[in-house]
Amino acid sequence: MKKIKLTCAYAIVKHLIAQKILIDGKKEPLFAGAFGIFGHGNVACLGQALEENKDKLPTWRGHHEQNMALTGIAYARAKRRKQIFVATSSVGPGSTNMITSAAVAMSNRLPILFLPGDTYANRIPDPVLQQVEHFNNPGITANDAFKPVTKYFDRISRPEQILQSLPQAIQTMLDPADCGPACISMSQDVQGEVFEYPEEFFKERVHNIRRPKPDDYQIKEAVEKIKKSKNPIIISGGGVFYSDAMEELSSFSIKHNIPVTQTVMGYSTMKRDHSHFLGPIGGLGGKAANNFAKQTDLAIAIGTKLGDFTTGSWSNFENPNFGLVSINVTRFDANKHMAQSVIGDAKVSLIELSQALGNWKAPDDWHKKSRKELKSWNEYVDKESGPTNQKLPSYAHAVGAIYRNSEATDIAVTAAGGLVGEVVQVWRPRELNTHETEWGFSCMGYEISGALGIKMANPKKDVIVFVGDGSYLLNNSDIYSSVITNNKLIIVVCDNGGHAVINRLQLFKGGKEFNCLFESSKNSNLVGINFAQHASSMGAKSEEVSSISELEEAFKRAKKSEITYVISIKTHSYQWLDGSAYWESPTLEIPKTKENEEALKLHKEGKAKQRQGV
Repeated sequence: MKKIKLTCAYAIVKHLIAQKILIDGKKEPLFAGAFGIFGHGNVACLGQALEENKDKLPTWRGHHEQNMALTGIAYARAKRRKQIFVATSSVGPGSTNMITSAAVAMSNRLPILFLPGDTYANRIPDPVLQQVEHFNNPGITANDAFKPVTKYFDRISRPEQILQSLPQAIQTMLDPADCGPACISMSQDVQGEVFEYPEEFFKERVHNIRRPKPDDYQIKEAVEKIKKSKNPIIISGGGVFYSDAMEELSSFSIKHNIPVTQTVMGYSTMKRDHSHFLGPIGGLGGKAANNFAKQTDLAIAIGTKLGDFTTGSWSNFENPNFGLVSINVTRFDANKHMAQSVIGDAKVSLIELSQALGNWKAPDDWHKKSRKELKSWNEYVDKESGPTNQKLPSYAHAVGAIYRNSEATDIAVTAAGGLVGEVVQVWRPRELNTHETEWGFSCMGYEISGALGIKMANPKKDVIVFVGDGSYLLNNSDIYSSVITNNKLIIVVCDNGGHAVINRLQLFKGGKEFNCLFESSKNSNLVGINFAQHASSMGAKSEEVSSISELEEAFKRAKKSEITYVISIKTHSYQWLDGSAYWESPTLEIPKTKENEEALKLHKEGKAKQRQGV
């Protein structure tokens, strides 16, 4: 076998470049690029290998390790897991800064390849700069913190180890059932060490994501369960995106006459004008979907892990005869909550399940009722998000102003906080793939960094970021990244004086306002923040507006801009769209106040409705 003598760092880069993938029948690079912040753990060896191959594996400079990895994760989501980014950092704090991002990818089942620098395998210089020592185990380094938040982890202590490890990491990230982040922890000295690698390791390999077929018996059992149902609903999750099963979802719902609700991560898998669209479900959902959830005798969950915000902490299904069919490519998710599992790819499973159901349809009265429920809820949302002269507009007013003036193809981006729930209600999708969020880990600070990745994946579309002042203060440096890389974003900063949604929860649980809003924090010299000026200092165009009408005009200017445009508006701290589902959160069992007593009462009422044995 012919061999090539290379350093370990060069071999890694060469192998990554050789990986290709079929997207719509066209061969593309599997690894779209790399993000890097260089330091003594990765600059001399891996950094030089990336520099010499920058035309084949473009490397982008990051401003914070967490941010750059979030951008790579969002890119992978927008590409529906068909392309992957690399994120590399120096040893020590550079590496640990990426741990939160790894957890985001892990929670959301998204691929990213982490290549953090590590200590010396030979241990002669120990302790090296930025090394965290464990006195009873010298084999432990700070990078071991990646283990709980990655699907694949290996520490490279010899250059030949990548022959086995790197292909396994890649297959893990491409596996639809086991997809998630991978971490190859790179000992500093090993990166520069030489090995004679087999030429075969660098030959082009074309990947194609597999579509596992469901078991015939599971299809049969699911069909029997569905045919007994009188009032079924569908819960469409993010897995419908990754399977590219939107058309099959549409056909299935029409043929079998079943209303379709959507999780936050599965939002825009169906258009708002679809005959069977019922809107978002759960803690962030609308009354139309949640009212039907409370009545349904069967939920068909497709590509969702059924998190507590989707299920109302499992109190949202009040029908005593409620049953669950769960279609998921991942065995772990499909078998949750006493479901009749159908383990397989969403697209293939929907086709086979529909064929097995034949001409069976849910009662038409159930479908007609869903149209009335949705019409009523849409009227409420339109009213609450419509034009207003209110001195401090609500989140819904701000989102509504942008929505009314946006194009159908514009992509809305949110993450964490109160804006997710308001956006998912108001931004009813006029086109598929026009709503992106991060709700699996609900990571504050994802908004701008994530939007950058989504824009990189969708360069011809406008990407609109809705971010609160709290998240903006936490993470805003990728405004500068978007400017210098010519990836225009439109960023709407809703300034409501702090972490208002947590203040809302604090009050709901009977507590007093404390440390969430700026006004209730221990600060004697509060200074108003001019977010527009701050964004302008990073090269963005920006303006501060004081009314909804001004916001609409500013958005029109933002649409015409060729560079990132930031609009700041002060919004109401206490005004929200109506909630319609219970969500379990800690409640004092020994109430201190009347407000605590009321919170405990509501908590117990919700707990009493929870489905047991899940």
